[in-house]
Amino acid sequence: MGDKIGRKYVIWASIFGVLPFTLLLPYSNLFWTSVLSVIIGLILASAFSAILVYAQELMPGRIGAVSGLFFGFAFGMGGIGAALLGKLVDLTSLNFVYHLCSFLPAIGILTPFSPISIPQRSKRRPPDHRLANIAWPVR
Repeated sequence: MGDKIGRKYVIWASIFGVLPFTLLLPYSNLFWTSVLSVIIGLILASAFSAILVYAQELMPGRIGAVSGLFFGFAFGMGGIGAALLGKLVDLTSLNFVYHLCSFLPAIGILTPFSPISIPQRSKRRPPDHRLANIAWPVR
């Protein structure tokens, strides 16, 4: 999908697409909370590969490093966020944090400020590798 309409738009749709569902989440009963959680998870997961490819294009030639950093950063921030939210629950209440988390996808409003231009690959033909086997005279 990202190749057809652009990875940036898939990422934006994923971030802004979950906002209405997360805003409904604190006001839902158990059944609708389950349904909304599945919908939110599917929408967020749909853009994960587009975000990863976008990050890899920002650093060509370092695909493995970017992937490792991306996964490490994502899981690390998730752990830190869980610890901070747990501390906030201790200081306030679970209901307050539940309502606060419903607004977290609104941070997606900042996505237009993300790097827009990715260095484009050259449209030239790749070099002819048959010339690599020729014994060139050494000077």
